[in-house]
Amino acid sequence: MSLRRRERLTGWVFALPSLITLGAVIAVPLGFSLSVSFFAYTFINPSFSVFLGFENYMNAFSDPYFWNSLWVTLKFVVLVVSIEFTLGFIVALMLNRDIRFKGVYYTILTMPMVMSPVAVGLIWKMLLHPDLGVLNYFLGLIGIEPINWLGDPTMAFWSVLMVDVWQQISFMILLLLAGLVSLPKEPFEAATIDGASEFQKLFYITIPLMKPVILAAVVIRTIFAFRTYDLIYVLTRGGPGVSTDVLSYFIYRKTFMGLNLAEAAATSYVLLGVVLLLVVFMFKIITSERKVVG
Repeated sequence: MSLRRRERLTGWVFALPSLITLGAVIAVPLGFSLSVSFFAYTFINPSFSVFLGFENYMNAFSDPYFWNSLWVTLKFVVLVVSIEFTLGFIVALMLNRDIRFKGVYYTILTMPMVMSPVAVGLIWKMLLHPDLGVLNYFLGLIGIEPINWLGDPTMAFWSVLMVDVWQQISFMILLLLAGLVSLPKEPFEAATIDGASEFQKLFYITIPLMKPVILAAVVIRTIFAFRTYDLIYVLTRGGPGVSTDVLSYFIYRKTFMGLNLAEAAATSYVLLGVVLLLVVFMFKIITSERKVVG
């Protein structure tokens, strides 16, 4: 046996226990939930005695609340990722300069990101309280009537969205800033010598070189946004009505309020399919960009 083959075999021997454990932790729940989605499996009757085929999936697609939750989720994800990327890229560009107190700015940026979403939700629920909230108090000082931030259907959606932006924008800033710091200096120096303006450097050098990092940041943040549940549960419980009823909370209601684990599992696989399609599409863009750069 050659030395290279023995090294490869040794690597597999050391990695195999971890791979088996990781595969079991991921594959067993996925396999169980997938099998449940094809049966009449509920918490009242937890058995695989009645096979329904794709009926649970059809029930999900025929449920108007499912389509409302899908629309709310897509709207939430698109707006959250767009706002976080736009603001995050601007702040990252500002921090990618020789400025004082960078360490202080980094500390401030990382604080919301490391906080638990439940803690963030509780803090903002107090701040946004219509009668006792600090935000309405300051609005009252300048003569603005109190706003029912979490009780009005339109305001509730935007309030949850902005709370999520407040917590998660730090992740986008730090990821984009890491990409900006790693860019080569030579193209910028050459552009400066040729008399290029800052905007020309931004649009013709920075953004093209940053495309792989930008797409990676957007992909990661999109996946996390689809999984948003904690803030919804703490702030609005999907209300008022169904104005903030994202798919993750819709699945929770199906499972623990409707006690229908089979339909909840089917809906969760629909959500998984939507996320996978978006991720595959974005990774194809990333791969094509790398080929062009290479």
